[in-house]
Amino acid sequence: QVQLVESGGGLVQPGGSLRLSCAASGFTKPYNAIGWFRQAPGKEREKVSCFTSSDGSTYYSDSVKDRFTISKDNRKRTMYLQMNSLKPEDTGVYYCNHHAPSGTDNWGQGTQVTVSA
Repeated sequence: QVQLVESGGGLVQPGGSLRLSCAASGFTKPYNAIGWFRQAPGKEREKVSCFTSSDGSTYYSDSVKDRFTISKDNRKRTMYLQMNSLKPEDTGVYYCNHHAPSGTDNWGQGTQVTVSA
């Protein structure tokens, strides 16, 4: 059973930085994609950034490009999201996602990020 545990969220002022972590366990087969989604109050969950295994590519949404950086440490089975130059519109619950070859999506419990003065 895939388990994903996020951490690192919090309250930060506009222009500040946070680093989110996602500790993964319970899977041995390759993923199709792993990454980060977020959901702002009253809005749908959106994809922020991810690794795609098929071609080794990295995706960033236009709204976070050049500000956020995704990375992973395979030895620690941990994925990170470094978020710089944070804006109030980055506020939301951030979720770690594992998209299995079967098509199943696995989610963490989420970590709250609030950007406010």
